[in-house]
Amino acid sequence: MDLLALAVPFFLLAILIELGIDRARGSGLFRSNDAINSLSIGILNSTFGYFTRLLPLLVWGFVLENFALLDMPLSWFDASPRGIALWVLAALAWDFCYYWFHRFSHEISILWAAHAVHHQSEDYNLSTALRQTSSGFLFGWIFYLPLFLIGFPLEILLVVSAINLIYQFWVHTQVVRRLGSLDYLLVTPSNHRVHHAQNERYIDKNYGGILILWDRMFGTFEDERNDEPVVFGVRKPLANWNPFWANLQVYDYLMFDAVRTHRWQDKLGIWFRRTGWRPADVAEKYPKSRTDRRHFKKFNPAIPTRMRRYVLAQFIVAMVTTLAIARLFATVGVQAVVLPCLLLWTQLYTLGVLNEGRPRAGRLEILRLLLIVPAGVAAMQSTRGVALPGEILWSLTAAYVVASLAGLYWSSKI
Repeated sequence: MDLLALAVPFFLLAILIELGIDRARGSGLFRSNDAINSLSIGILNSTFGYFTRLLPLLVWGFVLENFALLDMPLSWFDASPRGIALWVLAALAWDFCYYWFHRFSHEISILWAAHAVHHQSEDYNLSTALRQTSSGFLFGWIFYLPLFLIGFPLEILLVVSAINLIYQFWVHTQVVRRLGSLDYLLVTPSNHRVHHAQNERYIDKNYGGILILWDRMFGTFEDERNDEPVVFGVRKPLANWNPFWANLQVYDYLMFDAVRTHRWQDKLGIWFRRTGWRPADVAEKYPKSRTDRRHFKKFNPAIPTRMRRYVLAQFIVAMVTTLAIARLFATVGVQAVVLPCLLLWTQLYTLGVLNEGRPRAGRLEILRLLLIVPAGVAAMQSTRGVALPGEILWSLTAAYVVASLAGLYWSSKI
């Protein structure tokens, strides 16, 4: 049973409820461009995961099979007092490992390159929670290896990891303020708002997943203060709505310095040094100016209201497509979702460009509608990647393309 998949409808419902509260209060917690970008990055993460999620499972399974210190059968994890205690122990152990993974993801450059995606949003709402990296599979699994060396069953750890991630969803909100004594024990919205801050006082604090006690134990806790409101985002702003560039931005910065430094030790070391460290020769030749957070301004390019509505309509199509791809993956397998994912990713890219109001945005969208969509559908039909009869498939495709072109034309008119 995939707990994360089951939680998705509740995530979306919670986002709609928070959006309704925001609109009723007029608090301005949501901007459509930022929320669509966060959700697009989340969609990219989930669909890209179809092709990468097997790697950690293979490694974990191999370690568990060959190097586990204890034999812990699934039957131990029942509803008895001992079984419940083992479940709690597994959840605590996962949360402890998560704390260190999360902490090092802020302290080591190559890990930050993956994790920075989650912090780039300059808003803070439940859509931010779904803004997850697509490259975390490269190193994240390493931090949980001790649990498999101990001998915790893979099935149990997958469940507690899902519970850990689901718990973290609700703390990405400004609607909930302080929670009294719970703020001392758990990661709460107040504690996690601090973690998403770029304020000097708050930077690199509050790493816990469920328990904030780890931060109190290891000296990384900071309380949210009324006299210093949180400024959300990262110190080097993303400044675009491209979900692919969001995943590549920090890698690009690191590669820039690695290519230009002269010492081979620095070419390699820059990836594993403390975040923010730069080779001396590169820092001298290509200095970076510091961001003045006193004059911080959110990235918010203006586009016509009609275009915002067109982007929103197309994003709803993208969400429906994502759900269809998830069902296709579950019933047929990874080979069936390659072409649909490529079509979806193209759509997410063009929506980002449209939201930025770039001059070439309309031309790219027309190219997608008239060339990429028909070519992708034809390729899926030739490989029998869809179950619909050809006549119905092409009728639906033609209707979508015509309606989209009409909507794009209407949106472009002033």
